[in-house]
Amino acid sequence: MATVWRCRSVAETEALGEALARRAQSGEVFGLSGDLGAGKTAWVRGFARGLDFKGRVHSPTFALLNLYEGGRCPIYHLDLYRLGSPAEVQSAGLEEILTRPDGIAVVEWIERWFGTDPTPPRGVRLHRLQFTTVSEEEREIRHEPAGL
Repeated sequence: MATVWRCRSVAETEALGEALARRAQSGEVFGLSGDLGAGKTAWVRGFARGLDFKGRVHSPTFALLNLYEGGRCPIYHLDLYRLGSPAEVQSAGLEEILTRPDGIAVVEWIERWFGTDPTPPRGVRLHRLQFTTVSEEEREIRHEPAGL
């Protein structure tokens, strides 16, 4: 069953990410969808903080992948914005991180990996989060838990 939150500031978006991270487990994938500026990277900053990561978190748009270590478990922060298809994800060598992370994978633009298919690939424990801009300050975040 989906859960929907309304965040009225960047701080609230980060706090939501932090709260979800406290329950997250190694091997899970958090797939984020939403327009540019919808709060995905702010949510990841909070998520990393919730896993006790102390360093800087920023969007890996040009690098495709940032690895954050030193917290409770490694975080693979991927941004698939520049990739157009699952074949490009595979050719970039990212598929193993997405299907068998030895930490937690957080993937911005998850729809670039497997489109809008609601069923993740076999064995992937995917949490889908849809970010929607409601107003300049307010965001709606819809969470579909793993296994749905």
